[in-house]
Amino acid sequence: MPPQSNIQKNRLLAALPLEDFQRFFSELSPVSLENRQIVYETGRPMGCVYFIQEGVASILRDMANGSTVEVGMIGAEGMVGVAAMLGAETSAQQVIIQVAGTALRMNTARCREAFDQSANVRRIMNRFTESLLNLSSQTAACNRLHSIEQRCARWLLMAGDRIQSLTMPMTHEFLASMLGARRAGVTEVAGELQRSGLIRYHRGQLTITDREGLEATVCECYRSDRAGLDRLY
Repeated sequence: MPPQSNIQKNRLLAALPLEDFQRFFSELSPVSLENRQIVYETGRPMGCVYFIQEGVASILRDMANGSTVEVGMIGAEGMVGVAAMLGAETSAQQVIIQVAGTALRMNTARCREAFDQSANVRRIMNRFTESLLNLSSQTAACNRLHSIEQRCARWLLMAGDRIQSLTMPMTHEFLASMLGARRAGVTEVAGELQRSGLIRYHRGQLTITDREGLEATVCECYRSDRAGLDRLY
């Protein structure tokens, strides 16, 4: 069984009654999550699920022209692979690690067994699934209705909330891929945010230097995400 301190890092595992955890989750394996690591490929089987302890994973929708856009973000509040609990055999999206960290890995069949047999496990995972669906729908609306500047600010704040840090590894190319925007447009927006003193970018590291100012720039969608995290926590 993983050390209790490791279990407590993931909010889903920490919420489980001890009896359910000991019955179903005692064989979790600690793994490292590397920056830009592909966790799931679109259309490929999901042999394992991952309960994130540190770091952030992005759920990406691939388009026919090769572009991608982020439709979900998961940190220590949840798990990667929740669709498998609902009966999916293969992943409908690509999932990559956007901020390196650690996770506890579990065989998908064993996790599905826990979901099927325990009302407590179902309740906790369904609650997270609801939050993930809400985030996806909010992201769709945000991508359609709000400016690149607002979406960029939202993304940075959301990622910062999940890693509980103001500094994160970042490139303009990667951020453009997450936002489904042109790299030139993201570079221009990031430059404006930096000149305004809201962020600092240097050698692949981005730091939020004025969080209150960045929150004043962001659209209403960030507040929805923050409220969703607070309800889970």
